[in-house]
Order: sequence, then C-alpha cells, then structure tokens
Amino acid sequence: MTPVTQVQGKAFPLGRKNVDTDVIIPAQYLKTISRLGLGKGAFETVRAEPGNVFDDPAYAGAPIILAGDNFGCGSSREHAAWALNDMGVTAVIAPSFSDIFSGNAFKNGIVTVVLPEAAVDRLLEVARQGQPITIDLETMTVTTPFQDRFAFPLDAFRRHCLINGLDEVGLTLARDEAIGGYEQQMAKDRPWLAQQPA
Repeated sequence: MTPVTQVQGKAFPLGRKNVDTDVIIPAQYLKTISRLGLGKGAFETVRAEPGNVFDDPAYAGAPIILAGDNFGCGSSREHAAWALNDMGVTAVIAPSFSDIFSGNAFKNGIVTVVLPEAAVDRLLEVARQGQPITIDLETMTVTTPFQDRFAFPLDAFRRHCLINGLDEVGLTLARDEAIGGYEQQMAKDRPWLAQQPA
C-alpha cells in the first residue's frame, strides 16, 4: 500500500447523501477479481446525468470526493474502494460513512475524513471555486487556501497504517523477525512439530 501523509488537490463536489456502493460501482462490474479498470464504471448512474461533476473537466484528476451523510452505505463490496482507487481518488470527506465501506477504504489506502456538515458545506463552496483542499494526516486537519482549518478524528491504528503504507500483509511482514524467532524456538522446544512428512 502506498503511504499517505497528505492528500492535496481539487475535489469532486458531489455533496449527495446516502451514496451507496451500487452507485459507486454498479453490480455488473463485480464479475472481476481485478482491481484495475473499475474506474471507468465508477458512478455510472451519476455520469449519465448531464453536467455531472465526474465528467466536468474542471475536476479532472481530483483525488478527493466531498459527499453527504452515510457515504458508502449498501452492500459490503470491496470493489467500491477498488473503483475509487482506479479513478485516482485517495480521500473522501463526508459527515458520516458506512462502517463497512470505511473499513474497505482504509484497507485500500483511502482516507475517510469525518467532518461536521457545516464544514463539508464550506469545502463544497471551495471545491466549486476550483480551489485545492489539503488533508494532512500528521496534523489531522483539512485546510483550504482561504485559511479554513478543520480538525478531524482518525483512529490511531488506521492513521499509523496509512502514513506508513501498511496493509495487512505489510503489518505481518513488519513482524518478520519476531515470527522467525518464534518459529525457531518452536522447532527447538517441539521438534516433532517441525518434522517434514516423508
């Protein structure tokens, strides 16, 4: 997983509440086990609307989505996080998230920032002006060029993993020396467990 200490850039001013995982990535795209290529199907129903933010060149390449309450509700499909990654999104700011989506996002290196609705409304104004937004995991703040500064909570373990680029495999590999030492000690203490079958 790529370490994330700061996400900076324009933001898609989506602003919608209750965006479920079927809106993020429709069911017909779930037949793949690949994480690549899902970005083209992301927000398909939203993109069918004239003047949608995802096809607006003003927001091309934006790494942040600004949304309303309950972002990522619905099914538990991890494909939703994969689709966001594939379209270049590394952070979503909303007043609340579905717990399952938030977990899947974290496991895929996407920062989910919870801010009060008034703060999100202000950030939507900034985004619509084409101004960048900065999310800093070290200071746990969201800032704008207009001196807006919003503090956000983030679980200490998740923050550590995101900043250091540690997914579940990375966390295990970080304990490689301790695991190896344990296995060597087990081989000495219980050699019958270490025997290879004939």
